[in-house]
This record gives sequence, C-alpha cells and structure tokens, in this order.
Amino acid sequence: MPRPKSEFDDLRSLEFREPEEVLEADAMYTIYEVGRLLQGLEPDAELDVDTENVLLDWAIPWMIAHSESFVFAEPDRDDEPGYYGLADA
Repeated sequence: MPRPKSEFDDLRSLEFREPEEVLEADAMYTIYEVGRLLQGLEPDAELDVDTENVLLDWAIPWMIAHSESFVFAEPDRDDEPGYYGLADA
C-alpha cells in the first residue's frame, strides 16, 4: 500500500552505479555475487535467503539495463548459476 512521503525521515536520490564501478574487469561473477557487490558487500558474504532474493530483485533489472556491458559464461554444472563479467571495451 502506498505511504505518504511525510512518513519517511530520509529520502534520497536513486542512483545506480555503472558496471565498471562494481565489477573487476578480469573476473566473472554469479548473479548472486553481483547482487552483493551492488550493495557494497563482499561477493562471498553470507546472507539469508530472503535478503538474497531482495538483492536479486535489484541486480537483475540493473544487469538488463546494462546488458551491453556484460558477457556470459555457462555454468560448470546444470544446477549452478552462470557467470557474468564485463565485456571488453
């Protein structure tokens, strides 16, 4: 349900970083690791499932919006996620 802006003490601008500001050029990451990095966490940070799902809700549209900046590699096994990295400039 919508809430009035007046109920919030801290309203900030929504700012997304560029992929080059988030990922290392010579590394490949799972979508879960990208989600953590977008929040300033270490890629291997331990998170509960609910938090992980929220981070995915942010990471997926961010990656789609910047799809031209990424390359994809197939996972080693069918039950693992794929890997994403920066496309060569």
